[in-house]
Amino acid sequence: MPYLSTGHIFRQIAKEKTKLGAHVKVTMAAGLLISDDKTTEIVESYLKRPEYKRGYILDGFPRTLNQAKKFVNSIDKVIYLAIPDKEALWRLAYRTDNLRKDDTVNAVIRRIEIFHKFTKPVLDYYKSQGKLVEIDGTKSIEEVNEEILKSLGKQLVENQVKEWRKKGKSIIAIVGLAGSGKSGAADFFAKEKKLPVISFGKIINEYVDTNKLTHDEKTHKRLREEFRRKHGMEAMAVINKDKIKAALEKNSIVIIDGLYSWEEYTYLKKNFPAVKIYLLALFAEKQIRYDRISRRKYRSKVFGEERDINELVGANKGAAIAYADFLLKNNFSLEDLHDKLEQVYREVYFS
Repeated sequence: MPYLSTGHIFRQIAKEKTKLGAHVKVTMAAGLLISDDKTTEIVESYLKRPEYKRGYILDGFPRTLNQAKKFVNSIDKVIYLAIPDKEALWRLAYRTDNLRKDDTVNAVIRRIEIFHKFTKPVLDYYKSQGKLVEIDGTKSIEEVNEEILKSLGKQLVENQVKEWRKKGKSIIAIVGLAGSGKSGAADFFAKEKKLPVISFGKIINEYVDTNKLTHDEKTHKRLREEFRRKHGMEAMAVINKDKIKAALEKNSIVIIDGLYSWEEYTYLKKNFPAVKIYLLALFAEKQIRYDRISRRKYRSKVFGEERDINELVGANKGAAIAYADFLLKNNFSLEDLHDKLEQVYREVYFS
């Protein structure tokens, strides 16, 4: 089952240069709660997404009695991980990962105070409905996990819980201009989700290296045109068709790194009619893209307005970007990109 964390959602919103983003950022930095109406509205809008239609796990919501009463979606079980205040303070102050921006000492103390004032009544509310399960959160991860599973009528069998499996097949085709982060996105899916990645751009790069040519826009454009004279505008999809077919036989989701043209997308739809094709477009501001490319050790000079226009118009990549199922802004950190890609993965996997 997919989970939904309000803390994660608000940290994403706080990064955006909007009025709501600024408000959320200041509120979280002070250790305060986002308003009940706004929190409930955002959670319910997220739960309308297709990945949550079979069920969901809520993390950190509802935090107030008002939120619990306003929430229109169903809650079957409430898991309360109980720990002493000192333990909570210690854990927040000494997180093993990087300290979050909203984890200042004053903010941490304020968050614990808010829990007792606003969230404790939520526990009583669900306890009166017979939905509350209290777990000793000071125990080991394994023990806490076992207790939670027991409360849900589940148990570990041969060191695993039988999990839901995706039945359909899907392709996530990553598209974007040079420097938008396509390779970084592909690496995330390969390393974090263990998904096979088929790189459309690799063919041209390997041809240039093998024949000891220069990586510049003139050479890359010439090679793209040669491949298309032979195979049509859908050239890269044609050349990689067998690889894609083989990967789909063993995996429920396959990643394509660097879709070039709209014709490649329509070719995939025609030749894999039983497979759901998702276009994942990455966007980054022009100067950010150029700076990223200039710092590369490989193909560091292949960028600029001429290449952008060639890709958008000549390669017909613009249509695929405009028609994308997902459009991710990648102006920020790699961690931020990974958070957004995680959301895409969940929606594709659970849909």
